[in-house]
Amino acid sequence: MASHNERDRFLALVLANRWNAIVLERTAQLGVTDWWLTAGCIAQSVWNGLYGRQPDHGILDYDIFYFDPDTSWAAEDKVIRAAAKIFADLPISVQIRNQARVPLWYEEKFGTPFPPVEAASDGIGQFPCATVAVGVRRDGDSLRIHAPFGLALLLGGELIPNPALPIPDVYGAKTGRWRKVWPELVVAPWPE
Repeated sequence: MASHNERDRFLALVLANRWNAIVLERTAQLGVTDWWLTAGCIAQSVWNGLYGRQPDHGILDYDIFYFDPDTSWAAEDKVIRAAAKIFADLPISVQIRNQARVPLWYEEKFGTPFPPVEAASDGIGQFPCATVAVGVRRDGDSLRIHAPFGLALLLGGELIPNPALPIPDVYGAKTGRWRKVWPELVVAPWPE
């Protein structure tokens, strides 16, 4: 559980990246209720603030995870097309993924099955790096945080693996890229 100070510090760093603030504001227009802005755009905004870089430095895309029990490609594509319109004026890449569909393609792509998903937050808990398993979403006038491993590691620049899925190569590739962009990060090895 994150302390009040950790939560405030975390949100200040996330929102210092104006693209995060805009995406959080506009995502309600998609009409999905269970969603999170997550992954690199969140963690990397924190690192940029911690290490004195521009708020959007090194961020490749902005990921929105949502949950819809309709796992058809047509249903997900409808949300992706709506997002393309909502975010068309922004100079960033916004990626939309229905977490209910992930178990359908994950094993073919990564060689290991993905567990059943019942909420958008389930996908966040499966990230190969526990440190970056954080999501933020707007809930009325306030912001909610989903951080199954807490915020301390993220705010401390410590990357640790999440062996929930046996994908050490993905963890190694991601942490390797991040260390090139944010050399201050400390990376723990994948467990033997």
